[in-house]
Amino acid sequence: MFFSSSLFKKDIEPRCAYCARGHAVNEREVACKKHGITDPASHCRSFVYDPRKREPPRPVPLKTTHFTADDFLI
Repeated sequence: MFFSSSLFKKDIEPRCAYCARGHAVNEREVACKKHGITDPASHCRSFVYDPRKREPPRPVPLKTTHFTADDFLI
């Protein structure tokens, strides 16, 4: 359920980086069908969310330093 809650939220902040009308040229530029080359952080009224272009946040690493072998015995 992690992916569905973070990728498909209704209150997504619009960005050209994950708009269906834009295609990444490089890390700092997006080619928009309506506005040409734009900044990935910008957006316009024509924003259409494409969840396949958005990368989910990295999960928090598990801290295993405080576990011992006895913690895993039944």
